[in-house]
Amino acid sequence: MIDESIFFSSDVVSGNVPLKVGQKVNVVVEDDKPLYGFRAIKVDVVPHPLNGNGPSDSKLRVLNGCVASISEDTIYISNIIYFPMDIFSEDFVPYKGDWLKVEYSTEPGFSNFKASSVKPTRCIHAEEVRVTHIRGRNGVISNNIFFTLDSVKLPDGYVPKVDDIVNVIMVESTQFCFKWRAVSIIPAQKL
Repeated sequence: MIDESIFFSSDVVSGNVPLKVGQKVNVVVEDDKPLYGFRAIKVDVVPHPLNGNGPSDSKLRVLNGCVASISEDTIYISNIIYFPMDIFSEDFVPYKGDWLKVEYSTEPGFSNFKASSVKPTRCIHAEEVRVTHIRGRNGVISNNIFFTLDSVKLPDGYVPKVDDIVNVIMVESTQFCFKWRAVSIIPAQKL
């Protein structure tokens, strides 16, 4: 399994490379049941960013990483992998725990890490789901999607309440025991 939610078999791993627990991979998934799991149809090993060879290694690469911290204007995946907040569009603002897909290049010496594109690893839209819990500024939708009023986009004047039926855009994120974080909540229109 990948990230405890994507099933795969060894025949979908590119180059028949044996994988180790904790190894970083890029994965293409088939979306059978978006809230309950995925099935990998292709798995590629992500090369470790510190293992670049030769005098120049500026080829574009992809790194999947979890946001470890955020300062005023910088997103940190780790102590050595970080990038400016202004690389994101206004449509998505990352939050600690979000999983990001970072396209980057390097030059000799890792301090020359340059992110060219950063986006959520997975983003899913769910319609007509129920707000199941609210505590303070945090809440849960459908018992498996975390949200915090500090980072979710809401229509003007709307504040989610338990039992509201909503449409949600969510990103893959590690939030307590949840794997999804809502980035947008809109009340569902009743006919």
